[in-house]
Amino acid sequence: MNLKVILLYFAIITLSTSSCTKEKKAPYIIPEHAITLIAGDSAKVWKLARRTNNNVRMNMGDCFLSYRATYKTDSIMHDNNGAFRDCGETLTTNWTLYQSDDGHPYIKLKGEQLKKLMHLDVDYKFFKILDLSETQMVLEFRHKQFSSKETTIIDVFVPDSVSIKDRDFHW
Repeated sequence: MNLKVILLYFAIITLSTSSCTKEKKAPYIIPEHAITLIAGDSAKVWKLARRTNNNVRMNMGDCFLSYRATYKTDSIMHDNNGAFRDCGETLTTNWTLYQSDDGHPYIKLKGEQLKKLMHLDVDYKFFKILDLSETQMVLEFRHKQFSSKETTIIDVFVPDSVSIKDRDFHW
């Protein structure tokens, strides 16, 4: 067998055993008491611990550091952006848990304000739940934050009372 045939053989074997498609990750299974984990007994305040944009950690300036989202058991969510100068207006919306056809869990926010604040054509936005516990809520969503190109944002939230080292991260 000549060298070209051997190399061709190994190339075919390598291509046939490797996949060109991205492997799908199994859906995260949320705990049975997810609503209580998110909203507590009546309301729970979450603060942003860190954010990544397309897997790159983002700087945490004043608005991110002061940001708080309150989830209530009556299905209302509001943030505190309006309480701080130049951080935008306060968002008040409805929230529900949602499961996609392929089994992934989401928090669905719904309300007319979302259209304006997140530059959407619809009045709802889905936030994929990647992790949920008493001490952490990790949400992923697609957003056109700084350009017309949509990116993947991952927000890690912790209860307001938790202290986070290196939270005021800057490049």
